[in-house]
Amino acid sequence: MRTDYPCADPGRRVRGLRMDPAKPPPPLKMSSLTSASCEPPGPEPQEKKPLKPCCACPETKKARDACIIEKGEEHCGPLIEAHKECMRALGFKV
Repeated sequence: MRTDYPCADPGRRVRGLRMDPAKPPPPLKMSSLTSASCEPPGPEPQEKKPLKPCCACPETKKARDACIIEKGEEHCGPLIEAHKECMRALGFKV
């Protein structure tokens, strides 16, 4: 039996109280911080990070890149222009 653990011996004093082995202890109250969420606290939401050009318009970028690889840049003008328009709509100067 562990002697350093106060609940190991029901007759041992804990915080000046005598533990009665026949009666269960009262329920513990959790602080509002621990009961609010089990998730670890994340970073505080600050200003939204600006969108990087590499992450903008993934749909048009994927179609454009696939076309360029398969057919060559000279045959993919409409897809290239569609991607540029999408980038401009998000505020990028292309």
